[in-house]
Amino acid sequence: MKVNLISLGCSKNTVDSEGIAGELSKAGFVVEFDATNPDFDFVLINTCGFIDKAKEESINTILNYVSFRKNEGKQFHIIVFGCLAQRYKSELEKEIPEIDKIFGIMQEKEILEYILKKSVSNKVSTRQLATPKHYAYIKISEGCNRRCSFCAIPLIKGEHISRPIEDIVEEARQLAQQGVKEIILIAQDTSYYGLDLYKERKLYTLLQELCKTDVHWIRLQYSYPNQFPEEILDLMLKEKKICHYLDMPLQHFNNRILESMNRNITGEEISTLIDRIRKKVPDIAFRTTLIVGYPSEKKSEYEELRGFVSKTRFDRMGAFTYSKEDGTKAGTMRDSVPMKEKQRRLEELATIQQEISLQLNQNKVGKIFEVLIDRTEGEYFVGRTQYDSPEVDNEVLISIKDNKKIRIGEFYNIKINSAVDFDLYGELA
Repeated sequence: MKVNLISLGCSKNTVDSEGIAGELSKAGFVVEFDATNPDFDFVLINTCGFIDKAKEESINTILNYVSFRKNEGKQFHIIVFGCLAQRYKSELEKEIPEIDKIFGIMQEKEILEYILKKSVSNKVSTRQLATPKHYAYIKISEGCNRRCSFCAIPLIKGEHISRPIEDIVEEARQLAQQGVKEIILIAQDTSYYGLDLYKERKLYTLLQELCKTDVHWIRLQYSYPNQFPEEILDLMLKEKKICHYLDMPLQHFNNRILESMNRNITGEEISTLIDRIRKKVPDIAFRTTLIVGYPSEKKSEYEELRGFVSKTRFDRMGAFTYSKEDGTKAGTMRDSVPMKEKQRRLEELATIQQEISLQLNQNKVGKIFEVLIDRTEGEYFVGRTQYDSPEVDNEVLISIKDNKKIRIGEFYNIKINSAVDFDLYGELA
């Protein structure tokens, strides 16, 4: 039996999909991610319900497979699960009755039992990686206790639930044995880790234990600025395995907007925190995410955000236009900023960040960095430094013709010869 598994949305969805794929493979199924061969018995679509564009992508993907099955006379089962399915199950059943079965979040056991037609264990013990075999995501918790006014994740996934340290460390050991060299820790809020399970923040302890495994890099994503556990910065300096990288979505800088967003922090406190982080770890790559066009965002408040971006000079930055989410506090507010203006603000921030990124990259020319090679693309090997997450950050391009000794999944010292806004070009040092 053949399974085509499509995983949409964030890396947390990727981990869930990999668990299902691993268990099905162990049971004798042939599982492919985003299969190009149309000959399969099941198509599993792990949906995202976070923002409008993600919802639209999920719906379009479902409709595409419904249409393909009908037009080509295929007999495969369509199974839909994940965040969109959790939130809009009744609507999906009504609007797309061609779906054979719909599951919500954290229903991997039920999905497996539906496909395998037998009882299975509650615990997923095997993963088939959708990523290249040398890096993998590890989800350290599920859900979120924050109540940001614009975010529906707590409504979809519920309260924060931390995984035990020993379970996470064992998973990291198993991945290392499979050849994984980089693990990327993810959660809705990694800085909250441990509060529910151990009654205190335990990210420091978790990182300590993970450093004892055989992985080469440990990367931290999705931290919350309020009450950020700054002691992990000392560990970052002490332990070479922990990448000097921090992904901290800040969302805005204006105090009124931050208060309306229920972010529990002020712009001044954000600036002070960033200064402390950079003072402690001078070479840290600081990545953030921002929202423009939040309901009632005035021009002057956006300009304050724009000035903050120009002054702070983030190493990496992503920005989004505000998207109304049903059931949220912000969803009850009048969406007062026209889409055309939202888009203008978004493009302006992107242009500012592009110039900052170019200047920061040009400063790297002539220097040597340890680079992990992810893949080949055209005439180049494509890799990353410790300062870059896969798929979202800068990349290092090395000519295949002039550097034939390089192998995918290995680390090399690369000298940077030139730079553009989001890419570096280099050669073996």
